[in-house]
Amino acid sequence: MPNYSPKSADGAPPEPSNETPPPDAGADEPKADAGTTGGAGRIHVDADWKAEAKAEKERLARETADRRASVGQGPAAGAARGPGRLPPPSLAALVQTLATQAAIFLSSETDPETGRLLRNLDMAKHHIDLLGVLEEKTRGNLTDEEKHLLDRYLYELRMAYVDAAS
Repeated sequence: MPNYSPKSADGAPPEPSNETPPPDAGADEPKADAGTTGGAGRIHVDADWKAEAKAEKERLARETADRRASVGQGPAAGAARGPGRLPPPSLAALVQTLATQAAIFLSSETDPETGRLLRNLDMAKHHIDLLGVLEEKTRGNLTDEEKHLLDRYLYELRMAYVDAAS
């Protein structure tokens, strides 16, 4: 097996060789333990190390699945959160979307592209009123959690609107 130096002449790391060493190559060099470098910058990987890595990967996958199950997320819920995928539609998502829009229009931030102030009290009031309509039309049909979420956002946004308008 060729003897690699940590860096080649141009400073780049050496390219691994696809050549198989002769049976007696490196016989007089000590082998390092699993996961350590030995000899001239080589890593000795044995079957035990591979089995241990595979077992660790499986253990982590099981723990992740157990955590999702314990918080009410099945495998499908985790799959819905990949790149380009959206979470399932819900009342909470609708409330949070409208509340976010209202909060943006209540802010004193500027648009990074145009430099214009984002504050627009008419649009903020419109989104707060939409949340009020949602509250009125869903009264008696919400879970306690959904009602609490909607009530909390309405209260906080109404107080922020009064503060911004005064």
